[in-house]
Amino acid sequence: MKFPFVSLVSVIFASAAIHAAPAGPAPSTQAPNILFILADQWRAQAFGFAGDPNVKTPNIDRLEKQSVNFTQAVAGMPVCSPTRATLLTGQRPQTHGIFINDASLNPEAITLAKVLKAGGYDTGYIGKWHIDGHGRSSFIPRERRQGFDYWKVLECTHDYNKSNYYADGPDKLTWEGYDAIAQTRDAQEYLKSHAKTEKPFLLWLAWGPPHDPYETAPAKYRAMYPPDKIVFRDNVPEANRAAARKDLAGYYAHCAALDDCIGDLLETIKETGLDRNTIIVFTSDHGDMIESHGQQRKQRPWEESARVPMLFRFPETLGIQPRRVEGAINSEDMMPTLLGLCGISIPKSVEGFDFAGYLRGGEDPSGGATIIRCMSPFGQYTRARGGREYREVRSPRYTYVRDLAGPWLLYDNEKDPHQLNNLVGKPEYAKLQAEQDALLKCKLASQNDEFLPGADYIAKWGYKVDKSGTIRY
Repeated sequence: MKFPFVSLVSVIFASAAIHAAPAGPAPSTQAPNILFILADQWRAQAFGFAGDPNVKTPNIDRLEKQSVNFTQAVAGMPVCSPTRATLLTGQRPQTHGIFINDASLNPEAITLAKVLKAGGYDTGYIGKWHIDGHGRSSFIPRERRQGFDYWKVLECTHDYNKSNYYADGPDKLTWEGYDAIAQTRDAQEYLKSHAKTEKPFLLWLAWGPPHDPYETAPAKYRAMYPPDKIVFRDNVPEANRAAARKDLAGYYAHCAALDDCIGDLLETIKETGLDRNTIIVFTSDHGDMIESHGQQRKQRPWEESARVPMLFRFPETLGIQPRRVEGAINSEDMMPTLLGLCGISIPKSVEGFDFAGYLRGGEDPSGGATIIRCMSPFGQYTRARGGREYREVRSPRYTYVRDLAGPWLLYDNEKDPHQLNNLVGKPEYAKLQAEQDALLKCKLASQNDEFLPGADYIAKWGYKVDKSGTIRY
């Protein structure tokens, strides 16, 4: 497909192209470094600090105590490629066009890495990319790297123990052993080398786990989770518990491996002195149902799919204190928030909110609610399990969802955290349903979201998909 040309320089620097003023530069005169850690399919509930009785995450639990924890963070479209494109551009899927996996992000997109690079930052990316759309094992040339210079990347693989990548040339290389550990070691070396310079950096580390296959973590981590000891969430049906038991044991093994990787990164940050001026962000592209509500994987509107971890650890120079907050932060808000924290102007192309002021004690710029969407469900598995187009408005208190046929789901998240009691159509909740419906429609109108059938978006963007709505890869 053809992409419209957009000039990066004109978007960043022309006075007419400024979307919003940042919350103000950091108190320190030195620009902060950013270490952005992105896991794949790690749901918000699967941490010790979040109350999961199974998983062992002592390093991330320690990180959480040192961080601002957005306890209500969501993935605006809980699928891999859409979230990744949104994180980098600050745009929603209906704008950048990546609303299914394996589509190509416009090489001229205005991205976080390009803006920071123009502002004097070094940029590095290690791990899974999944927004190039030219084949999951293909070499990605520099002109499609969206502003990242240091580069050890593969488009997509879930063979974590025989994982390939490319650096600057077209020769295919292989990570040694379990790829997340090898990628973490490479990130540690990047951090050590950049601790010796005064130039700020953005390092983006994107792991493949804990995305399935679940049974492939190193043996010592698998041994930590006997399947017969797994404690289920209340919304896992009895008929699905045998499958869930096996999958959760493997899922948690991946999580434990990544927790050790976090511990190693935190130690390197401390040893090198980078903790004095480095923002650490830890999040995920979406969650994983793992048989909650009888569902699997992502694209779903329920908490296990849509909610993600979102931790910001700040250096003392920024003066932002660790705490838990309920701000309705979404995927598109990451780019403007990081730019705001760095004191860099936010391009007009950005649609998300800058939460930097909120982090410093201001108001929630979202108004307390945000939108989650599925524009075009894809994959035989998704369709077979009832996947559908939907729009969802979510606040800490309520989740309300419409599909193309009308109202679908309404939950009181405080009284019903496992979302077992759908309130749609119940007379005693008619007023609440009407209020939430009006809020959803207002939000969609403000975002120019017409909520069309998936086929309309496929046609608009010119994608070639198979009968399950999937782009071949």
